[in-house]
Amino acid sequence: MITSETVRNVINFVLFQIGWFTCVMFPGLAAAGLVLIFMALHFALVSQKRFVELQFIGFGVVLGSLMDTLWFQTGVLGLAGNEEVLVAPPWLVAIWAIFMTTICHSLGWMGQRKWLPYVFAPLAGPFAYWSASKLGVVTLPNMSVSLAAMAVGWFVLFPLLLFIRNSLYSELQS
Repeated sequence: MITSETVRNVINFVLFQIGWFTCVMFPGLAAAGLVLIFMALHFALVSQKRFVELQFIGFGVVLGSLMDTLWFQTGVLGLAGNEEVLVAPPWLVAIWAIFMTTICHSLGWMGQRKWLPYVFAPLAGPFAYWSASKLGVVTLPNMSVSLAAMAVGWFVLFPLLLFIRNSLYSELQS
């Protein structure tokens, strides 16, 4: 295990970025499977409280996937090719899993200022979906409505995830 927090955070950030990019460029089960390998690397090299972190990741994956499913069901978000989506696809669930690791590590600092998540999340969250739409994997059927709905969703969900981390999984606080 790596002892330097800075090195662990850099590895966590790089694994997340590669995982996100892989899922967006090659959406499907293979990309989701590759993210599982990245998650294994994360737990081997970065995580110091594996079982607790895995529980937190599971909790966040459920909440994030529910939010994405709601967006698909309400027309805020679509898949390229206008495929009908009943639930968030596996590659998007995998992105949630690898993203949740960042809340414990490379984005852990976000919870140190109470106001910061409310400013950062409504900008960064929708930006990730917008970026994915520019790469052609998802669509934002009505750009302004989609981005506004996503900003509201991230305004609520990201601070909620930090609250859950701090109250139910306090061992994971940075």
